Amino acid sequence: QVQLVESGGGLVQAGGSLRLSCAASERTFSSRNMGWFRQAPGKEREFVAAINWRGLNTYYEDSVKDRFTISRDNAKNMVFLQMNTLKPEDTAAYYCALDLRSRYGDNLGRERKDYDYWGQGTQVTVSS
Repeated sequence: QVQLVESGGGLVQAGGSLRLSCAASERTFSSRNMGWFRQAPGKEREFVAAINWRGLNTYYEDSVKDRFTISRDNAKNMVFLQMNTLKPEDTAAYYCALDLRSRYGDNLGRERKDYDYWGQGTQVTVSS
């Protein structure tokens, strides 16, 4: 059973930064693509960013482009989301996700159905 555990969320003022981390138990982590999603109260879970297995290809949702950076450390089975210039509309629970079917593939999933395993989420609250 794959386990994903997010950390790093919290309360921050607008304009501030946070770095989210996600630790994966999957032994084949280094060959799988990873993604970050977020869900605000009353809204659907939406795509934020994705990274391929090697960490060389990334993709971002338009509203976070140039503010957020996704990265990974395959030696530590971890993926990160550096969030800068945070805005109140970034307030949400943030989830990391693993695409088990992506083995050494470079197609980055942007929908919930593209991912097979999810973490429990970490809350990010941005005050104005």
